[in-house]
Amino acid sequence: MSSIYIHIPFCKQACHYCDFHFSTSMGKKTQMIQAIEVELVMRKDEFAATTVDCIYFGGGTPSVLETYEIERILATVYDNYTVSQNPEITLEANPDDLTLEKVRQLANSPINRLSIGVQSFFREDIKLMNRAHNEQDAKACIQFVQQYFDNFSIDLIYGIPGMTNQRWMVNLEQALYFNIPHISAYALTVEPKTALAHFIEKKIIAPIDDDLAQEHHQLLVQTLEAAGYDNYEFSNFGKSGYYSRNNTAYWQGKSYIGIGPGAHSYDGKRRAWNVSNNPKYIKAIQQQQLPQEVEVLSLADRYNEYVMTRLRTQEGISLSEMTATFGAQFKTYILDQANTHIHDGLLQLANDQLAITPKGKFLSDGIAADLFMINLSKE
Repeated sequence: MSSIYIHIPFCKQACHYCDFHFSTSMGKKTQMIQAIEVELVMRKDEFAATTVDCIYFGGGTPSVLETYEIERILATVYDNYTVSQNPEITLEANPDDLTLEKVRQLANSPINRLSIGVQSFFREDIKLMNRAHNEQDAKACIQFVQQYFDNFSIDLIYGIPGMTNQRWMVNLEQALYFNIPHISAYALTVEPKTALAHFIEKKIIAPIDDDLAQEHHQLLVQTLEAAGYDNYEFSNFGKSGYYSRNNTAYWQGKSYIGIGPGAHSYDGKRRAWNVSNNPKYIKAIQQQQLPQEVEVLSLADRYNEYVMTRLRTQEGISLSEMTATFGAQFKTYILDQANTHIHDGLLQLANDQLAITPKGKFLSDGIAADLFMINLSKE
């Protein structure tokens, strides 16, 4: 099973923390949709031997598209790819786009899952991030979505300057009040060249407090697990039957095609990414050229990718699978590198599985980096 990611590079306004590729000008929207459809056709042979189980509209803000435009793109997928009988088809959406009428339209389309960018239920947080919605929009859209969608998720952000533990808990309690089946929660990060980075540098906004973010993460895990959610991947919490199939496929290293400007692809041996420029992307596709760069992964790269993705999941790393995939020397290497973290209670080794402990969860990226192999020569 494989996935198709479709990047819609348009937003109503720029969030202060965002470094994804997007444009606030909709002038080329029609041309962009046409180009996305053409790229889907151009790349169909890449998935000729596999079945598509997940289709994910990300961005940007895919919910700025009209429902008929989304349906056009999906029709192109179905005309050119083998799609499973019950695929997960997710649309990322902002609360201000999800009017009752828009939700009805989406429910009558092939879209069967929504991922809603709530981020916070507090006006001051929303304003700091420069989101296009307000807290009333967030609550109203969830009520609309619940009428028509069984499967949906919200995003929340913690570690926001000025966000106390109490305010973070109110955010979590609000999500639990709505009985939301899936929650993704991310620490606010400061990406270079973003408005947030500029405001922190100029001392307009307080810097990120990593200790506070770690406290928020601990509250997040404790609260949601106590409420019956599984923390199946570091940032993702789902009730039974509501894990994101798209997220799960990514962390399991399944192949995916990325369509649209700035979109990334992965097939287990190569990474590829499209140009992050709307006019250049459209022009290249109109000339039947893929505006794409490709990196062939070395054995060490593939091992590092495996470690990074698997270690973020609740199952962790299967040592037998690693040995079968990469060879016995990699099992020996990772166990040697893991010794200190096992001793410190950040990693645990049980039977065949090497996994992050609750104590080590917030440090998982750094722990993974310590397990990387950097000295193996390129193939």
